[in-house]
Amino acid sequence: MRFSIDPWMQNLFSKDMTSLDYAWMIERVNRCYLQIWEVCEQILRLNGNVVLDLGFTTREQRARFSELAKTLGVHAEVHYLNATTEVRRQRVDKRNAEKDPGVYAFEVTDFMFDFMEPRYEVPDANELANGRTVNAQ
Repeated sequence: MRFSIDPWMQNLFSKDMTSLDYAWMIERVNRCYLQIWEVCEQILRLNGNVVLDLGFTTREQRARFSELAKTLGVHAEVHYLNATTEVRRQRVDKRNAEKDPGVYAFEVTDFMFDFMEPRYEVPDANELANGRTVNAQ
């Protein structure tokens, strides 16, 4: 089962957002994380699999979910798509243009992209020990 943060944020909070306020947004992201994890925990206890497409901007966020999985005896895998800023921006532009319902929840503007770009912490070797890096072109 795949869980992606974008539709949750879009459906639950987009109408309430008046500006791009990081503190406001991350507080709601964390609320979604709690609810998503409750469902994931049930799936994992039934020996199911989950894929978390939750942004995971910081090491702390990734570590939190890895630790939650560990308490259930699950070894979390961190998969990192290594792409340049230019490639990421091109992919966002393509996503915005195509509006594929499988991946598109809302338009990511240049302002939003530029706002989040410096906040991302690249996973280190320890985080990727049970995962992988995919180099994008």
